[in-house]
Amino acid sequence: MHINEMAKTLRKNLTDSERKLWKYLQAKGFEGLKFRRQEPIGNYIVDFVCYEKRLVIEIDGGQHMEEKSKDGVRDKWFREQGFKVLRFWDNEVLTNIVGVLELIRQSITPSPHPSRQGRGSR
Repeated sequence: MHINEMAKTLRKNLTDSERKLWKYLQAKGFEGLKFRRQEPIGNYIVDFVCYEKRLVIEIDGGQHMEEKSKDGVRDKWFREQGFKVLRFWDNEVLTNIVGVLELIRQSITPSPHPSRQGRGSR
């Protein structure tokens, strides 16, 4: 099966946690940003991506306990492409959606107290 066909199948069969998070991300409902779900990027399919903020969001189920090294390689590749990767356990999304959304918001919003580093010498 081609990666685009696999992504289409995954979009039709979201997990409960993916469906819950998608309710907040779809239709520019989160900070006015466009997110895509089950999106092919390179040789991978990500759960969610916001190209504007170069942010990939992955929702991990129990199978990821055994796949930590694969996830590390994958995350490294995305960082090399200029993406930030956020990973959440599916039970986090199901039981603490407010906290998950806050972490996503913090990752896309510049700090209100920027570092003074690089602002000239005094």
